[in-house]
Amino acid sequence: MTTAARHEYAGIVSRSVAYVVDALIVVFGVSGGIAVMGVVAMVAGAAARDIAQAAASAYVFFLPAVLAVYCAVFWLLAGRTPGMALLGVRVMRSDGRPVGWLGAFVRGILLALFPIGSLWLLVDRRHQAVHDKVVRTVVVRDPGPSSRLDEVPVRAGSEAV
Repeated sequence: MTTAARHEYAGIVSRSVAYVVDALIVVFGVSGGIAVMGVVAMVAGAAARDIAQAAASAYVFFLPAVLAVYCAVFWLLAGRTPGMALLGVRVMRSDGRPVGWLGAFVRGILLALFPIGSLWLLVDRRHQAVHDKVVRTVVVRDPGPSSRLDEVPVRAGSEAV
């Protein structure tokens, strides 16, 4: 039995709320950055103002790329994004190992550019979306390190508290 099979798969509600939280973090971060660029551009002059206007125009195209990198970096470093941590879920490979860098970036790009593919988890028995199927990942509930007492080894001569 694989490590992922011992966990409960996360459903659409927890995954959707986590996605919305992460998307809001990215939107507010990028919007704040563009606002700061606009203020700097007003002080710096016409050339900087043109750059700020170009950045604001590219916002719609730039945002999915930032979301993909944001998700991939968090999946690589912690196995979860801040939104996923808030909801108590984590992403891992189907065999229970952490997601590698290539899988994390492909998964992030697919999620950012094809979010409708997430609906596939409604009909999949392991609640895998299209981006999970492509890179062989699952999203599982992660109740924390001390959630199950029967998994904590007890040394001989010591009592469980």
